Amino acid sequence: MEPSTTIPKRGPDPDWPLTQGIAWSPAGTRVIAGRDDVAACLADPTMLMWVDVTAPSHVQVNDIAELLTLHPLIAEDIAERNQRAKVAEIEGALHIVMFWIAHEGEITELEIDLVLNHRSLLTVHEPGWDPFTIPQLRGDPANVLRRGPDYLLYALTDGIVDAYFPVLDALGDEIDALQDDVIARPNSWTLERLFALKRQLITLRRAMSPAREIFNQLTNRDLTLIKAEHVIYFRDVYDHLIRVTDELDNDRELVSGTLEVYLSTVNNNLTVIMKRLTGVTVILAGIGATAGIFGMSEAGVALAGGAGSGFWLVTAFVVAGAAITALLLRRINWI
Repeated sequence: MEPSTTIPKRGPDPDWPLTQGIAWSPAGTRVIAGRDDVAACLADPTMLMWVDVTAPSHVQVNDIAELLTLHPLIAEDIAERNQRAKVAEIEGALHIVMFWIAHEGEITELEIDLVLNHRSLLTVHEPGWDPFTIPQLRGDPANVLRRGPDYLLYALTDGIVDAYFPVLDALGDEIDALQDDVIARPNSWTLERLFALKRQLITLRRAMSPAREIFNQLTNRDLTLIKAEHVIYFRDVYDHLIRVTDELDNDRELVSGTLEVYLSTVNNNLTVIMKRLTGVTVILAGIGATAGIFGMSEAGVALAGGAGSGFWLVTAFVVAGAAITALLLRRINWI
């Protein structure tokens, strides 16, 4: 067989409709497009194989597990989906669950199951992630696979983790913009976005944080499925995850701090409004008192030119008091 660097297309196999993959041996490469291709590659002990399956049925998962001699517990976890991020070694196979994260206005998480054994790597996921487009493969998955399925596992997981950084950058930019809005225009929309960001960061933490422990185990456990010379690559992914979780924690603190600033700003604005209402109330009280005085019978006598010097004195005192109060309130910015 002639070597090929062509990315495989999804196969026509009606029982395995959304399957693609590639196999490598010293004799060359082979495209995998269905069950028969997988069986043929397994029959050749020199073949290394990568099989990628999108949205398989329970029947197909069990068929794949039987063909690759995977433990029924691995097949059950893959079929059921909705797993947490984890790593488990069961009867000669290493099962890793990670999440592909995308950010298009909202956070989207996609579960990815990766199963490694000595000669093959199986990836299972829902639509929305195409592993053959990961930059680490450089458009030539066969050249990566020839270094071993464990090295291919590194390349795919490194691509998954590297995709976290643009998501965090986008959220960081949104947090920066909201911090400006909190000071200039604190309103209900700002509060809604703050709570939405907080929910998104919780989702990210649930997906990303366990991955850090996964690669801690991969780099510190004695795993026969990962070659000693490749452990350093998994340690590099672990270092990336430390940066990811640190940045994630920093964003969470920024959102919490921004929320506190928002509440403080709203309280300050409410205090200003209450001060102004208090000032207006005091002034209106003076005006009300004056109106009350002019409603008294003595007001009629005074206005008719009769004796009423006391009335005018009281009136002058009330008006002066209201004016002085208004000036004082204005001086201290209450009105």
